[in-house]
Amino acid sequence: MRGRGAKTLLVALPIGLTGSFVALPFTAQAAPSADTAISEVYGGGGNSGASYTNDFIELGNAAGAPFDLSGWSVQYLPGSPTASSKWQVTPLGGTIPAGGTYLVQEAKGSGGDTALPTPDATGAIPMSAASGTVALVHSTAPLTCLTAADCVADGTIKDLVGFGTAVVREASPATGAGNTASVSRDADFTDTDDNSADFAGSAPSPRNSSGGGAGDSSPTPTPSPTPTPGSLRIHDIQGTSRTSRQNGKTVTNVPGVVTGVRSTGSKGYWIQDPEADANPATSEGIFVYAGSATPLVKVGDSVLVSGKVSEYYPGGKSSGSQSVTELTGPTAVALSSGTTLPQAQVIDSATLPDTYAPQAQGGSIESLDLRPDTYALDWLEAHEGMMAQVGNSRVVGATDAYNETWITTKPDQNPTPRGGTIVTDYDNPNSGRLLVTSLTGDQIKANVGDTLTGTTAGPVDYSNYGGCTIQATMLGKVQPGGLTPDVATKGKANELSVATYNVENLDPTDPQSKFDRLAEGVVKNLAAPDIVSLEEIQDNTGPKDDGTVAADKTVTQFIDAIKAAGGPSYDWRAIDPVNDSDGGEPGGNIRNVFLFNPERVSFVDRPGGDPTTAVEAVRDGKKGVRLSVSPGRIDPTSHAWTSSRKPLVGEFAFRGKQVFVVGNHFNSKGGDQPVHGAFQPPTLGSETQRTAQAEEVNTFVSDLLAKDPKAEAVVLGNLNDYQFSKPLAALTSGGVLTDLINTLPVNERYSYVYDGNSQTLDHILVSPAITKPEYEVVHINAEFSDQTSDHDPQVVRFK
Repeated sequence: MRGRGAKTLLVALPIGLTGSFVALPFTAQAAPSADTAISEVYGGGGNSGASYTNDFIELGNAAGAPFDLSGWSVQYLPGSPTASSKWQVTPLGGTIPAGGTYLVQEAKGSGGDTALPTPDATGAIPMSAASGTVALVHSTAPLTCLTAADCVADGTIKDLVGFGTAVVREASPATGAGNTASVSRDADFTDTDDNSADFAGSAPSPRNSSGGGAGDSSPTPTPSPTPTPGSLRIHDIQGTSRTSRQNGKTVTNVPGVVTGVRSTGSKGYWIQDPEADANPATSEGIFVYAGSATPLVKVGDSVLVSGKVSEYYPGGKSSGSQSVTELTGPTAVALSSGTTLPQAQVIDSATLPDTYAPQAQGGSIESLDLRPDTYALDWLEAHEGMMAQVGNSRVVGATDAYNETWITTKPDQNPTPRGGTIVTDYDNPNSGRLLVTSLTGDQIKANVGDTLTGTTAGPVDYSNYGGCTIQATMLGKVQPGGLTPDVATKGKANELSVATYNVENLDPTDPQSKFDRLAEGVVKNLAAPDIVSLEEIQDNTGPKDDGTVAADKTVTQFIDAIKAAGGPSYDWRAIDPVNDSDGGEPGGNIRNVFLFNPERVSFVDRPGGDPTTAVEAVRDGKKGVRLSVSPGRIDPTSHAWTSSRKPLVGEFAFRGKQVFVVGNHFNSKGGDQPVHGAFQPPTLGSETQRTAQAEEVNTFVSDLLAKDPKAEAVVLGNLNDYQFSKPLAALTSGGVLTDLINTLPVNERYSYVYDGNSQTLDHILVSPAITKPEYEVVHINAEFSDQTSDHDPQVVRFK
């Protein structure tokens, strides 16, 4: 018993289920080597030579308390499954007595003369006598795994027995099964996760929960001695690297105190061993995965947990994420409640190392020994599942729709003037960032620059969406930082103003309020630019994939909202894409669109532009240049634009002066390995296509300038990459364009906030003939919890 004044209690819990619990006195005696498992399998019932008429599966409970089977099942798969093979399911109910057995009757054959003892559950699965796989599953839904590896990764499977020539099994299959022989464990239900070692062939000996075999009226067995901690502690399971050496193995009676419970989504709870070892690289905490069942434990329970060690990869292993070491298919014995929780690890400005992650030349860091004093990711991994706490912390990523908020534990690490933390190169992902989400259901609403005050504490977790997280059981309060939306300087009468704005999948199915707020951003915050290059305008039916490609209703509704907000009566130009060919939200057919104020700017229409015709720069007289079509698209059949938006090029006239505008929306960064992932440095797979796209645009602008070096060109849009990236180097190659983001102070070079990092994805670039441009990023979205788009617009003004 741990914790002064704790209530004495001993209950076996199939975690997440309502069951029959038995309170027993606490005695310090040796625990059985395993808890509940499949103890005997027989598929020869009714076959030639068989005595018993039915197949059966027997379960055994080595624990010192009953095991509740509500919501559990036994399932059967043929020994050599094909792609079309399905698991057959028999639901279970009732309990297995402490130290006792439970009998599941299956299909009846045509022979035999002896009935089974009264079964505890009845199914109709016709099992093979010679080869097959039986699983004990914490669910009644049929399994989908068809290989041993996939079944090991399924956290709902508590025990798996393959016999004969079964390909799905633990280690090697059990042998000796046949028409007159079952395979069974020893009397102690020993489970080493090797079917061939744990099972032996012998005459069938079915026993039900009353302890009776055929013709047997034996009394219920005496409960086994009360469990005590097993041979492995949490730090033994976690080890000194990211993946456990116990992965795939069953562990018994792992001690810990419940520090947090997650009752929604991926349900489960965290336990932490209060008796830590002396190794700073081994975590004392671990997550216990309960599947779809609601955990019955509560914070402060001192428990012994048995289950299978599993490495869970959020987003799948192919995503490149790190894994979370978990216990799956759990059962727990609660020893006491009200136990004092282990002291939380305080994370302050000096705790996390400045260097973010170890490097493996692009390879995996999973097997590397952790160095928590050197790398921030290693420190967090070495505390996976443990209680951690932060004090007053500045918010660097606004609260999102999932009640997730990014903070920094290093307030002096690359701060922006508005309270964020900025990314300046690939080697600097800001090691002080942490994601905070609430386990208690408490809601907060914080903007960048606000402060999360007081104590925020909870277990350290990991997600593919953000990386290392504090699952807060105690959540601080938000102190506003006073952040307000930017307002751009209005251009002078003799200045042309050109803006870019990603309006995030705008279509007529969006609420009018979205149109109105975006319109207010154009009129009030951007000061009604002469030209606005829009990204992510969807077709007239939005994500409904019905063949519609026209977007006139979407654009007209937006222009009307701008007029209603006091803005100009914009005209517009665009080219409808080939259906389902430009990427983005399926069915939405996003595209680039030019809005322009006809009272200030005229558009030069040149016929012939369509989804597949390439625009070219052609000579106009001895020194001039014009577009072959306007509007037009840059080399739209090039592989560079596969499943991606094609640049929109337009020829404008302002006060008699030609201006060329190229609106862009390069392919997304989706598919890149995460910064916080298992591969370091991460592979940026999407960068290859963006670099090819940048080269296409650079070639077009270079050709334009070769025909007229004084041509004024504005290239702008959501380029989905940083100012220091390969695509931007390719786009500006040869000095044909200047990226205006680089004219700002370093800590102001951002238009987007992702994972708590202020960064640049949107750009405005200009040709050499445009001198002394006045440029602003207008922060109205990315830093706010209440945002209309996830991107900030930007604007350039020039004479």
